[in-house]
Amino acid sequence: MAISLTKGQQISLEKDGGDQLRHMCVGINWGAIEKKSFFGTKKIAVDLDASVGMFSESGKSVGVVYYGDLRSKCGGLTHSGDDLTGDMDGDDGLDNEVIVVNLDRLNPTVGQLAFVLNSFQGHDFKDISFARIRIYEGTPDHVEKIYATFDIANDARFAGSVSMIMGKLSRHNNTWKFTAIGESTRDKKLTETLNTFVQHYM
Repeated sequence: MAISLTKGQQISLEKDGGDQLRHMCVGINWGAIEKKSFFGTKKIAVDLDASVGMFSESGKSVGVVYYGDLRSKCGGLTHSGDDLTGDMDGDDGLDNEVIVVNLDRLNPTVGQLAFVLNSFQGHDFKDISFARIRIYEGTPDHVEKIYATFDIANDARFAGSVSMIMGKLSRHNNTWKFTAIGESTRDKKLTETLNTFVQHYM
């Protein structure tokens, strides 16, 4: 059964047999903005961009995987591609963007992975009907087992924010843990959001 994460909560990526999950997907799902008027409800497409920054344990950048660079040089991270609209017809239960993580192929200097979300067109997070992240075993097209889910939007505290630090994977020796962060920032660019991560969440 999947864990419903809260802010600051950590989970160990341990499988039923005791082995650690080494190959996983981090999927992000979001909906359109709904604006009510005299003529009904208008739906506005939302272009969110999921990205992952790779850092050493000291906070040095090792690389970034995002819509403009879909694969890390080491082959440990792969991005499914840019979704420009979100779910226009309501939650279809599928992830709009997926980052595939292969821990065994990561550059050995990587000690932290920062998962962030940026609103490309500057849409306010509080207006987005839903946004969720989930960690699962499988592929972008097939979910085998969900380990954790985390609701990250549709909250008045996100008012005025167009970027968010979703969570991080951190390594201690050869064991990895995921920490749910779910904090919005005032940053407008991916580089700024990753700098905020280094300053406050390393």
